[in-house]
Amino acid sequence: MDTVTLERFELVGPLGSGADYDVRAAVDRETGEPVVLKRPSPQSVSRQMHGPVEERTARALEAYESAGQYCDSVPRVVGITEVAVHDEYFGEDLGHPYSVRVEERAGGIPLVGDPRSRILRVPIGLGQNLFALHPLSLPDMVADWPVQTQLLEAQEIYANAGYALLDLGPHNVFYSPGTGRIALVDASALVGHGVESSQGNRGPQDIHDFYVEMVKFYLAPQLPPADTAGYFDPYNQRPVISVEDECDDLVRSFAASDDQLRETATACIQKVRQRGYSAVSDFGADLRECLRLINIRNDRMPDRPAALEAWRGALHRLSEDHWTRYQFDAHTELAALAG
Repeated sequence: MDTVTLERFELVGPLGSGADYDVRAAVDRETGEPVVLKRPSPQSVSRQMHGPVEERTARALEAYESAGQYCDSVPRVVGITEVAVHDEYFGEDLGHPYSVRVEERAGGIPLVGDPRSRILRVPIGLGQNLFALHPLSLPDMVADWPVQTQLLEAQEIYANAGYALLDLGPHNVFYSPGTGRIALVDASALVGHGVESSQGNRGPQDIHDFYVEMVKFYLAPQLPPADTAGYFDPYNQRPVISVEDECDDLVRSFAASDDQLRETATACIQKVRQRGYSAVSDFGADLRECLRLINIRNDRMPDRPAALEAWRGALHRLSEDHWTRYQFDAHTELAALAG
């Protein structure tokens, strides 16, 4: 992994901050390309509680060198700084050393945006609903179900290297509507190669936790919304606490689906509950069968033209100023979709 200095990068502004990481936008002075700087949250650094985050970063970089750099959905890692005090660069007075990871900046919009944007009436669930759950229109060069297909491909690459990628909910996935490409903006939650597999009260985790996420966030038991507002709110955003409870909820969610979809989805969910999949490809085959049945169901909708009109009305909301904060040009990317 290349060692870089922060002086190489010109700060642009904050992108987000969570319990673990603070993320800033910057520009690479050498290449002119946009990048992101990821560091432990300043609060944890000031309290000298950022050791676990540094360990997580190290594990993520090990996995990146084994698998991520071969995965088109994972942004390229430019490098990482030495562990040092970076107060002068960030204009702070934390007084403790830490490392900063530098990655290329992901293109597109988050499938689910920052919940704080709801205060400004931003429809933060547009990406998930329009492009993952109900992709009623796609550019000619984009195959069906691009989000699910690429998530499965990324997981298979990591699995072949001995890892399982977790926490791939829609808040950690960016999507470019014009190309159909996804980007995993946080590929640091993983298990494998001795990584601790227990998270809080959830107990041991493995790749079946990813399968739960795939059904929970990326498989729609219901028809596409009949009105534009039905695309605005994120779907199924309650955190996964228990795989057992989650599987119970997912089975119930498909209870009202047509017989074939209900039976196929339920069988898939029960196999996840039993941790019965031996390979990503086996789960992927069952998930793709569910998606095929959803295509058939949607094609037979009694009023598909009205549903498509609602979809396009929601799509238009991506032309609003809020989305310009991302690497996303609405005029260019939506031209092939607006029809």
